[in-house]
Amino acid sequence: MKPRVVVVGAGLAGCEAAWQLAVRGVDVTLFEMKPLQFSPAHSLPEFAELVCSNSLRGASLNNAVGLLKEEMRRLDSLILRTADRTQVPAGNALAVDRKQFAAEITAAIEAHPRIEIRREKVDRIPDAEFVVLATGPLTAPALAEDLQKLLGVEYLYFYDSIAPIVYAESLDEHILFRASRWSDGEGDYLNIPFTEEQYLAFVEEVRNAETVPFHSFEKPQYFEGCLPIEELARRGPWTLAFGPMKPVGLVDPRTDKRPAAVAQLRKEDRRGEIYNLVGFQTKMTWSEQKRVLRTMPGMQNAVFARFGSMHRNTYVNAPTVLAPDLQLRARPGLYLAGQIAGVEGYVESAALGFMVGVNAAFAVRGQVAPEPASTTAHGALRSHLRDADPRHFQPMNVNYGLFPTLDGVRMKLKKPEKNERLASRALEDLEAYRRAVAVQHE
Repeated sequence: MKPRVVVVGAGLAGCEAAWQLAVRGVDVTLFEMKPLQFSPAHSLPEFAELVCSNSLRGASLNNAVGLLKEEMRRLDSLILRTADRTQVPAGNALAVDRKQFAAEITAAIEAHPRIEIRREKVDRIPDAEFVVLATGPLTAPALAEDLQKLLGVEYLYFYDSIAPIVYAESLDEHILFRASRWSDGEGDYLNIPFTEEQYLAFVEEVRNAETVPFHSFEKPQYFEGCLPIEELARRGPWTLAFGPMKPVGLVDPRTDKRPAAVAQLRKEDRRGEIYNLVGFQTKMTWSEQKRVLRTMPGMQNAVFARFGSMHRNTYVNAPTVLAPDLQLRARPGLYLAGQIAGVEGYVESAALGFMVGVNAAFAVRGQVAPEPASTTAHGALRSHLRDADPRHFQPMNVNYGLFPTLDGVRMKLKKPEKNERLASRALEDLEAYRRAVAVQHE
């Protein structure tokens, strides 16, 4: 009899890993602590909970995360299949109805006959031959401490943050305009236009806002791709206007002019009842968020469905502690999947969950799983976890900078053409991996 694989954590990575194991004929026990206990970033009892509808990010092959999602589709990822089914309009991004997405993932996992679900909190690494830890960047302290003892090294950490969500009916749409960047006519985003005077006044409010203090044992290490708006504002008066408030590609149809700055709001659900303030991650206190964000044009009566917050994210030093197949060197048979393994982002976490599920399924049969080529998005992520400098290792979103150069040399191509060629090569090279790991139906 094949051994049962224990998966801890039913986020995107854990669900993907459990699913890939189960469809390959491996019995799985999936542990999830919700609803007995929730992490600081979660509130739904269902599996695979996203903090915002656009967490799956860009859809175009001109960016690497779009390529990663296309690879996941071709590999038959549960997460991508469900995301495509629960998609909501968001311009060139893949956004989903969060609740429907989580509900469908949960239903699929619950219905699979090879997956046993146990709603329990796990404080110690399970004593089983094959274990997948997919507990995410908010791993519960007791389990994190047990893993730390096993590794014998200190964790690295950084701080991540989530943006506020407001009710659409509380916004003044006479002030806002609807458009997507660079597109003609109505788009998928509500846009808040700022004059220069309004923008600079808002920046001053953000810079002076009260923020939630760090604990005495913590230090402010931020992930550069997800900085809170107050940190950006402190870096200079126009930093926000070159970041989440950039007006490039947006023209107010009432003035036929580009505003000095623009804040964008994106649908958080299919019906458009709630909107996410794009890129407005914050460490401001809740009362300050309400006060400061209501100074924005059209937001004077905003009602908040969720305030922004920050939380500590924990991850391992992957180049030091992980073997090439994502097992811990210190304990073969124990795999890490998702953000705790050292990637950043939901899509990247799900992709790692896929690879861990496949690798563990091969290992259960005494076989070694094939690796995706480094020229693919999946392979590029694996190469980063394996080859990055351990002295300066940080979680990484997939990006074309992680890919091998075209034809072995630095080609002088414009970025769109270069990315197009990188994507084309990746999808061609993915085919061998896809065939090698495909589910063999009896």
